[in-house]
Amino acid sequence: MTDPAITRRVPAEWEPQCRIWLSWPHQRDTWPGRFDGIPEFFVNWARLISETTPVTFLAGPEVREQCLSMVSDIKGVAVMPVVTNDCWIRDYGPTFVIDETQQSLIGINWRYNAWGGKYSPWDADDAVAKLICSSLDLPIAESSLCLEGGALEVDGQGRLLTTPTCLITPTRNPEWSKSRIVEELRLQIGIREICWLDGGGLQGDDTDGHIDQLARFVDTDNVVVAVCDDPADDNHAALEKNFRQIQAWAVETTPSVNVHRLRIPPARKVDGKRVPESYCNFLRLGPDRLLMPSFGASSDDNAVGLLRELTTSEVIPMDCRELIWGLGALHCGSRDQPA
Repeated sequence: MTDPAITRRVPAEWEPQCRIWLSWPHQRDTWPGRFDGIPEFFVNWARLISETTPVTFLAGPEVREQCLSMVSDIKGVAVMPVVTNDCWIRDYGPTFVIDETQQSLIGINWRYNAWGGKYSPWDADDAVAKLICSSLDLPIAESSLCLEGGALEVDGQGRLLTTPTCLITPTRNPEWSKSRIVEELRLQIGIREICWLDGGGLQGDDTDGHIDQLARFVDTDNVVVAVCDDPADDNHAALEKNFRQIQAWAVETTPSVNVHRLRIPPARKVDGKRVPESYCNFLRLGPDRLLMPSFGASSDDNAVGLLRELTTSEVIPMDCRELIWGLGALHCGSRDQPA
């Protein structure tokens, strides 16, 4: 039942969208020793998105000319002069909500501190949400909760999947109790029900367990959950615990939810370090198109098949073997703006 006090709603990512926001990559330390091909990846990515959905890049003065020169021939791609620290705009961009009473769009500006203060500086990224909303003439709702967009997975009807390790933590919200966080999510984005997953995140993930690597709604009736079928893999136990937790929640929530296993690729290391590869980090482009990260593994085809079956969307795999060395993929690096 909808809470009559709540007038805000976060649209689901399969609902119509009017724009995808990207940040031009420039932080070479994000891809140590492997940065050179990353700008070209973003160009090809923007070209693919712009076939159906306009794209706006954020690019500061030091990289704006490079960005413009590489995307100027792509119809539907614009460049906005905004300084950033890094490219992971999912986490510091605004959370767009619809005010159901006034049928208007609002941008939520959360606090951002680079995943609990891991990477300094982050001041430019923390300022992005407000700049985007101002450029769109959207009202801005300020929140003192420290929260990244990758920690939120919603069904568009007030249900949220998330992890306590990304919210109830002394590095992000030291003075906040769980109940206070729940109330803030209710007031700011209309959340009425939360499924907390505390099994653990992927090996190699630096976000403390963002939900967009672990579990995603594909519609209000179906959720895909990252799992590992190899008991010898270090990810196996944590992901199985997450899967069992979602299964238990899925039969209790209303309407009930079907839970599907989305197997992660076999373990892969880059320069001796495990990379957090998960097919859950896909980007929906409204109801008809889905871009899925692929990793050159035999499991790629299984993931494509499952997502096509569940979404009835055009599912397009994108090779993210280089991008994931930056510890993020397609969902992490984009911010969708609902229509």
